[in-house]
Amino acid sequence: MTLAFDLTRPLAAIVVGRAGMDLYPLPDGTKTEQAGQFAAEIGGSAGNIAVALSRQGHSAALLGPLADDSVGRFVRGHLVRFGVDTSRCRAVGGEHRTSLAICETRSDDSETVFYRNSAVDLQLRADDFDAAFIGSAAVLIVTGTALAAEPSRSAALEALACARASGTFAILDVDHRPVSWRSNDEAMRTYADAASRCDAIVGNDEEFALIAGDAAHAFAVATGFVRQGGRFAVFKKGSAGSVTITADRTFETGTFVVDVKKPFGAGDAFLGNLVGALLRGQLLEPAVQRASAAAAYVVARRGCAFAMPTEAELDWFSQKHSMK
Repeated sequence: MTLAFDLTRPLAAIVVGRAGMDLYPLPDGTKTEQAGQFAAEIGGSAGNIAVALSRQGHSAALLGPLADDSVGRFVRGHLVRFGVDTSRCRAVGGEHRTSLAICETRSDDSETVFYRNSAVDLQLRADDFDAAFIGSAAVLIVTGTALAAEPSRSAALEALACARASGTFAILDVDHRPVSWRSNDEAMRTYADAASRCDAIVGNDEEFALIAGDAAHAFAVATGFVRQGGRFAVFKKGSAGSVTITADRTFETGTFVVDVKKPFGAGDAFLGNLVGALLRGQLLEPAVQRASAAAAYVVARRGCAFAMPTEAELDWFSQKHSMK
């Protein structure tokens, strides 16, 4: 399956959602309560995806506010260092804070603690962008956390409306974080609404089960999305790989064999590199394979945004590692 994108536009992609600070207990493998030092990096699904795209040589912008404080400036500075456009990341003062996550680099029994009190990214407003900005990108990626609360929810849905009007290819990355939502029922209805406005949807089995209302109908939701006009859906199954559904065919993709260093970051690497490969003109099946390689590359290393591979690094990794 070949997907056509308007590559004459100034931006390859706009990613809507959160970027934050991640703290990693040192040395790697240390539990948080036993740590004497921490490494500070940037994370957050939208920030990670934008960095992944930039590392693959694509122009990417983040659409999501950052706190007007030292943590927000830390995140903005590193995004800029990676080449991400932060011109639409409004600085917000007062009580709102950029998200913080404390993430253990442990393959087993890894714990991540999120601090999202008065999360600044949920202060995204419709007047943070206009139709021309959304139309300046070939792809719009909305991460699910951006839909969790107002005013961000309405702003994200408006961005999807602008994408449809301008011919920008829209993707929903479900990225469900229960801590950000008031109820599963609210999340189910909101994700379904957002998906109906998109060209593609990517999520894992638990996320599709949430949208379906039960695990038994999770895969049916993914296939139903395509039957209703979506271009493709990717149904991720963790270590069991993924299933991609299009109107013409369904195919399975495995995972790459690595020594897993931590169990997170894979989804952001997957989506960023999937979009990156599609923008380079790859067919959908090899693009999903490349995305799977990127996911494995990142879980074998500490960090998320800092661990995203360049094109050359991912080429090398794909040649040196086998898929199961």
